[in-house]
Amino acid sequence: MTGVILETINSPSDLRKLPVSDLDELVAEVRHYIVDTLATHPGHLASSLGTVELTVALHYVFNTPDDKIVFDVGHQAYSHKIITGRRDQFPTIRTYGGLSGFPKMDESEYDAFGTGHSSTSISAVLGMATASKLQGQNSRQHIAVIGDGSMTGGEAFEALNNAGDSKANVLVILNDNGISIDKSVGGLSRYLTKISSSSRYNNLKERMWMQAGGDERDTKMKSFFSRLLSSVKKLFMPKSANLFEALGFRYFGPIDGHNTEELVDVLQHLKKINGPRLLHIVTKKGKGMPLAERNPIAYHAPGKFDAETGKRIAGVSPEAQPLKYQDVFGHTIIELAEQNQRIVGITPAMPTGCSLNMMMEKMPHRAFDVGIAEQHAVTFSAGLAAQGMVPFCNIYSSFMQRAFDQVVHDVALQRLPVVICLDRAGLVGDDGPTHHGVFDLACLRPVPNLTICAPMNDHELRHMMYTASKGNSGSWVIRYPRGLSVNADWQCPMQEIAIGKGRTIREPESATTAVLTIGHIGNLALQAVERLKSEENIEVGLYDMRFVKPIDTELLVRIASRYKRIVTIEDGVIEGGFGSAVLEQVGDRIPVVMMGVPDRFIPHGTIPQLQKECGLDVDSIMAAARG
Repeated sequence: MTGVILETINSPSDLRKLPVSDLDELVAEVRHYIVDTLATHPGHLASSLGTVELTVALHYVFNTPDDKIVFDVGHQAYSHKIITGRRDQFPTIRTYGGLSGFPKMDESEYDAFGTGHSSTSISAVLGMATASKLQGQNSRQHIAVIGDGSMTGGEAFEALNNAGDSKANVLVILNDNGISIDKSVGGLSRYLTKISSSSRYNNLKERMWMQAGGDERDTKMKSFFSRLLSSVKKLFMPKSANLFEALGFRYFGPIDGHNTEELVDVLQHLKKINGPRLLHIVTKKGKGMPLAERNPIAYHAPGKFDAETGKRIAGVSPEAQPLKYQDVFGHTIIELAEQNQRIVGITPAMPTGCSLNMMMEKMPHRAFDVGIAEQHAVTFSAGLAAQGMVPFCNIYSSFMQRAFDQVVHDVALQRLPVVICLDRAGLVGDDGPTHHGVFDLACLRPVPNLTICAPMNDHELRHMMYTASKGNSGSWVIRYPRGLSVNADWQCPMQEIAIGKGRTIREPESATTAVLTIGHIGNLALQAVERLKSEENIEVGLYDMRFVKPIDTELLVRIASRYKRIVTIEDGVIEGGFGSAVLEQVGDRIPVVMMGVPDRFIPHGTIPQLQKECGLDVDSIMAAARG
């Protein structure tokens, strides 16, 4: 249910009609609406709760949509969607045909740039500011809201370096909540803590305020002292606090990101200053919801919860279902590391999501979270491998796209024994096109010296990890999906498998069609083949190829001589993927029908909905196999 003030806000122009004194009530109503909605329509909760005051203040001060705001990471932008004309659609967020969970340019004129990944906002607004200058639009403002760990990404620093030197009219707002999806790591996190917690600076600020008879309600006087102190704080801050100013930015802050009136006042003053500016605000992820404030990692995307108490609503108990691939990875890498002291684990800021947190807890000196920095993660892994270690670098498939050059140049070219585990491969569901891991096979298949494979189940994942861990067969890529595996007895004995060899699952004598699969989607193909047999008495051969590179040419030749047609099935793009690899080998001998993700960006929705849209559901597979 929306509040009394929120009901009147259909665009930021309505927001700007309010007196400043009403903004805190609006903030409370927006925050309540987010909690109330996401309790039954799951989405990114804690991050958006932390940016409500900032979002209201930004749209209050700046003339959006003419002024441009880019949110980075985009899951901080739920309140932005609510006050930019999408309030009534908000319950559809992340559902098929509904609102995207991230800013999306073709969804609203207020979404200045799409930001499903991270660390891109400063580059984007610098480009926008440069374009505005070239077009003579010198009064337009360009704001990058960067937080939730995004500043740890290398592109953010590349953009800061460029923007500071360019003198462009750019305002960077650093939303410092000390955390991304997992706890923020690295020197930048410690540096920001120094800025916001300098005892000498904060003690001086408090003494000056009290001696002046400061009244907590007098926001104008408090804002004056904040600006006064910003001119002398260099005397009290550690020398390392000059980073942003050294890059050419005028630095302001840190200020309380949950004080709406102070934010409005400061932003109004910053609006009058030209050139590169950086405002450092300190916020709390999960603000306004005690359980989310205390445990922002669990409440980053908590699923369904009780809107009144905040308690998460339990789904099926873990004991009643197979482990996820992610959990199998987490348990298996620990087993392997206990057997082999050279094995280490690396992830770019996703230890909980990919289950490397298990190894981090048990072997903290052999598991590394390097921040939101996929390029660094891969080359760091290559450096480890160059000195005799066997690194397992776990990255979400769609995030891996940013490290393609490092895979080519630093890993494959040098034949280093790096094992890249691509989590969230295939269609991922409600996160949508920015997160679908559908390009990995087509991108990586042309790269020499890579072994590329995908398990059909958790047993196969363990066997592949075990084989790759030997470290004597070069560079590996193992891809697997988000979600459940298929075996309740996942903890099978691990065994070495033959590299580049597929598995025969069904090979009936009378079949004329062979279905060839790669990865977990082979389980849908198995369902389709079994239904054809039981319901229509149609026999179909089924093969789990396991490896895309090297592909099992011996098995393919045998299949081509045994059947009249081949159907390939993959949960990646058709162009250049697994089906293309099969076609290259035997397309001159036998007709090959390729099934996979079509040549367009797939929207968000449930996995079954998206599989049906792509023609990868059981009924579609049956129709293709039936011929």
